[in-house]
Amino acid sequence: MAKSKEISVEQRLRALYDLQLIDSRIDEIRNVRGELPLEVSDLEDEVAGLNKRLEKLEENLAATDTQISDKKNLIEEAKTLIKKYSEQQKNVRNNREFNSITKEVEYQELEIELAEKHIREFRSQIEQKKEIADKTRAHAKERENHLKHKKSELNAILAETEKEEEALIKKSEDYKKKIEERLVKAYNRIRTNVKNGLAVVPIERGASGGSYFTIPPQVQMEIAARKKIITDEHSGRILVDEVLAEEQQAKMEKMFKNL
Repeated sequence: MAKSKEISVEQRLRALYDLQLIDSRIDEIRNVRGELPLEVSDLEDEVAGLNKRLEKLEENLAATDTQISDKKNLIEEAKTLIKKYSEQQKNVRNNREFNSITKEVEYQELEIELAEKHIREFRSQIEQKKEIADKTRAHAKERENHLKHKKSELNAILAETEKEEEALIKKSEDYKKKIEERLVKAYNRIRTNVKNGLAVVPIERGASGGSYFTIPPQVQMEIAARKKIITDEHSGRILVDEVLAEEQQAKMEKMFKNL
């Protein structure tokens, strides 16, 4: 059985740097979107909360209107009873009956006074709630307009970049399949732990790209030889020589233009 061709260290380094360039391009696209998706989500939640508050205010206003109607009905019932008791007073036979009816009339008059007081309070509450509802409605409208603007902005960016991002994500997955699993895991771990997601960086002016710590000349020679994978002792990043980086950048730029 024929043995599968062993991948050289140089090929691994090139594949890793290609993967880094693809993932960095994805990062750039996502940075263009920035906080917009989160802003849109927060605005949607805020608008939903304001609309819910409006709904509750309107329900409360309707309930207060019902309470006013109930008190008005109670007043009418009390007036009817007062009229009835006033007629009965004309036919009383003794003081005891007269006093008893008088107490009933006084009680109904007190019921009317209390109901009228409640109606005034309810009407005052309605005015306050209407004012709050108007302010909430205006605020909700303003936030809805802002949300519409942000969604439009996000959709415009997505329209420009979504297709490219999807293609790049697929390319990233394809390139990972070309690299040993242990190296992909190391790459992902470094990428997670460093700023700007740079796990594979070139030597630039004798220093590690992204960390700017000087690399000793002997180590630079080993990196340029491409015989083993070397990491920066300060940042943990995988290092590649400048020539290899330039070659892979030129290659990947052509690929990006064709996406």
